[in-house]
Amino acid sequence: MTEAPIPQFLDERLAWWAEHDPDGEAMTYLDRTWTWAQWNDRVRRAAGGLRDLGIGRGDVVAFLDKNHPACVEISQAAASRGAANAIVNWRSAGDEVDYAVNDSGARVLFVGAELMPTIEAIRDRLTAVEKVIVVTPDGADGDEYERWLAASEPVGRADDVTPEDTCLVMYSSGTTGRPKGIMLSQANMLAHTINAHDGWGFEPGDKSMVSMPLFHVGGSSYVLFGMHDGVPSVMTRDPDGASLAGAIMKGANRTFLVPAVLAQVLQSGPDAVKVFGKLKTYTYGAAPMPPPLLRAAMEAWPDTDFLQVYGLTEVAGVATHLLPEHHRDPGHPERLLSAGIPIPGVEVRIVDPASLGDVAVGEEGEIWLRTPQLMQGFLNRPDETAEVIVDGGWFRTGDMGKVDDGGFVYVQDRIKDMIISGGENIYSPEVERVLAEHPAVLEVAVIGVPDDTWGESVKGVVALKPDTTATADELIAFCKASLASFKCPRSIDVIEALPRNPSGKILKRELRKLHWGGRDSAIV
Repeated sequence: MTEAPIPQFLDERLAWWAEHDPDGEAMTYLDRTWTWAQWNDRVRRAAGGLRDLGIGRGDVVAFLDKNHPACVEISQAAASRGAANAIVNWRSAGDEVDYAVNDSGARVLFVGAELMPTIEAIRDRLTAVEKVIVVTPDGADGDEYERWLAASEPVGRADDVTPEDTCLVMYSSGTTGRPKGIMLSQANMLAHTINAHDGWGFEPGDKSMVSMPLFHVGGSSYVLFGMHDGVPSVMTRDPDGASLAGAIMKGANRTFLVPAVLAQVLQSGPDAVKVFGKLKTYTYGAAPMPPPLLRAAMEAWPDTDFLQVYGLTEVAGVATHLLPEHHRDPGHPERLLSAGIPIPGVEVRIVDPASLGDVAVGEEGEIWLRTPQLMQGFLNRPDETAEVIVDGGWFRTGDMGKVDDGGFVYVQDRIKDMIISGGENIYSPEVERVLAEHPAVLEVAVIGVPDDTWGESVKGVVALKPDTTATADELIAFCKASLASFKCPRSIDVIEALPRNPSGKILKRELRKLHWGGRDSAIV
C-alpha cells in the first residue's frame, strides 16, 4: 500500500484510509462497528450539516456526553469547516456547563440524551446556542443526531481552512478560579500525533482501546493515533473494569489509561489480571504512578510494554515519555521515578522561577517547554496567555522538576503545591513515594497545612488496601526511616478513598480546603 503523506489537516488521514482501505474496520463502539469509508462518510455529512447551520471558520460548537464516536466525528467535521469543538466535561454541574458553553461561544450544542436534563435546566442561559442536537448511546431509531447526519449532504473541507485554525477547545481542571479554554490548532494536534508516536509501534492486527474521557486531552489526542495509522479503535463509553475487559476481549491490545485503573485491576483477582495481560502496551499518565504499583504491574505482566507519559493540555498532550526499554533497564532502576525523555519536537529547560535563569543539571526549577504542539493560547484570556508563553515561544508549565545527566526529566511538584516549612522547600511526591512503599498503603496524597510556627507543615492523607491496617503513628515512623525529619508528615489522616477528578488526578485542593478554609492562602 502507498505510504500516507504527512497530514496538514485534521481530517486528512481519515479520508486517506477511506480511499485506500475503505472496507477495513475503523471504529467499534458498544454494538456498532464502522469501516473507514463509513466513518469518513459520517464526518463528511457532519461537515455538511454544520455548513447548513452556518458554522464556518472561527466558529465554535460544543459537545457534552460520555465517550461517543460522535464527539470525534464533530471534532473532525468542525475542523474541516475551520471551526472548533469545545468538549465539555460531562460530570460538570449545571453552572459549570453554563460557564463552559457560554465562554466558548458555541453556536451548536451536541448533548447526550441522559444529560439533557442538565441542559433543559439552563437552556435560557445559553444565549449563543442556536441549536441543540441530542445523541443517544446506541443510535437507535429516533436518534436526533443520526437523523441529522442522514439528512445532511456530504461536503469536503472548506477552501478557507488553514492548519493554524483552532480545532479543539479543552477546558482545564480549574484548580484555581474558573477553568480556562485551551485553544489547540490542527497543526498542534497533528504535531502531537506524529511526535508522540515515537516508541509506540502499532503492528498488523493491533487494535487501540480508547477509554480516557474525550473531554480530556488524553482521550481526544489519543484517539487520533489509530486514525493516523489506520489501526482499528475500540471505544468504551465508560472506563470501568467491565467495559475495559470487554474491549480487550474484542481485540484491543494497546491503550492509554490512568494509574488508578491499573491499581483496580491488580486488586480484582487473577481473572482480571489474566485478561489485562493480553495488552501489548499499557501507556499511563495524567497522574503519578506509585512505584510499588508499577513494580507489581511489571511483575504481573512481564510481556507487556509499559510506557509512561508526562504532558499538559497546553501542549496537546505528551511532552516526555519513559519508553518500555527504560522501564526494564536494570542499569538505571532510579529512572522508573522519572517521566522519561522529551519526545521528538519538544525542547525542555529547567529554570529558576525567581531569576528566570537556567539551573544546573540535577537541580530543581520550573519545567519550560518549547514545541510546535504548544496551544494557540487561552480563549478570551490574552493576559493569562502572556503569563505562561514567554519570549522565544517557551511555555512555563508551573511544574517543578529537574533533568539528570542522561536527559531524563523528573517532575517534582506543581509550584503552587510545593510545601514551604520553616524556609525549607518540600516536594510532596518525594514524601508520597516513601509512604506508597508501606505495605498497607493503596494511595496517598501529601499536602501542606497551616502551622503557626513553621508556616506550613507536612500532612499525609492515605487510603489503605483492603483487609489491612495501619495507624498514623506507624506511617509517620515509616517515613522517618527514609526521610529527613523536616520532610516527614507531622500528621496523617486515613480515609476510605482519595478524591479524584474524572481524569484520575487526585484533587489535592479538596483535601486542602479542610484545613485552609477561612485563611488567606493562595495554594488552595
